[in-house]
Amino acid sequence: MKEKSKLTALERSWILYDIGNSAFVLLVSTLIPIYFNALAAADGVNEDLYLSYWGYAGSIATILVAIIGPVCGALSDRNFKKPIFLLCLTLGAAGCAALGFASNWLIFLGIFVLARVGYSASLVFYDSMLPEITDNDRMDKVSSMGYAYGYIGSVIPFILCLVLVLMHNVFGLSQSSAMAIAFLLTAAWWVVCTLPLLKGYRQTAFVSASKSPIGDSFRQLGRTLRDAKKEKHIFLYLLAFFFFIDGVYTIIDMATAYGAALGLDTTGLLLALLLTQFVAFPCSIIFGRLSAKYDAGLLIKVCIGAYTGITLFAVFLVSQWQFWVLAVLVGMFQGGIQALSRSYLGKIIPAERSGEFYGLMDICGKGASFVGMTLVSVVSQLTAGITVDVFGMTLQNENIAVSALIVMFVAGYVLFRKADKLNKQRNSVQ
Repeated sequence: MKEKSKLTALERSWILYDIGNSAFVLLVSTLIPIYFNALAAADGVNEDLYLSYWGYAGSIATILVAIIGPVCGALSDRNFKKPIFLLCLTLGAAGCAALGFASNWLIFLGIFVLARVGYSASLVFYDSMLPEITDNDRMDKVSSMGYAYGYIGSVIPFILCLVLVLMHNVFGLSQSSAMAIAFLLTAAWWVVCTLPLLKGYRQTAFVSASKSPIGDSFRQLGRTLRDAKKEKHIFLYLLAFFFFIDGVYTIIDMATAYGAALGLDTTGLLLALLLTQFVAFPCSIIFGRLSAKYDAGLLIKVCIGAYTGITLFAVFLVSQWQFWVLAVLVGMFQGGIQALSRSYLGKIIPAERSGEFYGLMDICGKGASFVGMTLVSVVSQLTAGITVDVFGMTLQNENIAVSALIVMFVAGYVLFRKADKLNKQRNSVQ
């Protein structure tokens, strides 16, 4: 039996990938949207449409992954997990590096979509490795540590990138040259952190291969969808995940774009989101330890409730100090809800079909992210130029758009309560 307090080499390699890809995520939520705004401004794009265009690009990327993810997940369960994972990593890292060579905002968004597809698709296979690289009773802890060290590890290349971009004149660089170096540095960090996992991971849980693995993967996907509907505890959980993760991903992806659209200082936004990483590191570990003492379902409910309050607070965000408070609050619960959601599914599905079910989870996550970002983008565009006075504060169209996310959290909470109750009943019978 594995020592409870010590990670295995394979667990450490798996966690290291979170450290690598999180550098790209941090760049996406900080520097990239600000740089996009600069490119759009240089090309004369209407300032009121920055948030909308950025949201649409994210929506396109997520819907593409939602389409291809489950099929790739089913295919990976036929002992193809590692090569497809490598292909997705290559697309994501190469796209990240290529962002620095975009000549205008539209090309930049096109490359960003490809990079985002590679990153998001890689997570389908990475997440599905979890039941193979650790034991069931360690799953919450390892998943939480992945997010925790991802948050703190990603700040290493990010701080270097931030210094380059904010002090580009000191180094004799233009802003575009500094950003190009930042993109290359992040891509290199991502790849290097993945090498131990590529070397050490061997797929141990899979179904038998056949002469037509692609055709079988489509057929298996159909069976998995039917099984998910029959297994009500899994179906309800995935449906709940669709709703509550919507707000989480949307807040992560659009935080900087939201603050910039409200006219807040960009340097302050970057530093506030850097603070999020430092807060998320210990809080993610704390949630991992709490999961050993308290029911994971209860902790997920606490996180959903907290995020509902965070979103309500974000609706009334009008000043810089409020953004700093928002950054701290998000950091407290972001890692916990992501890590526990990932490991919760791993406990209720068969390990040999983890690729399929994590592919379905990715449909729910990416589909929710698509709905969330598209909803915010559409409402923001439809209410462009509209302001509302509430409690003595003037709320802009962006504030109004964010309020729609509260409904998603409430629906997710209600559905998760039902799913968790079913899972507890099943565990008591078994």
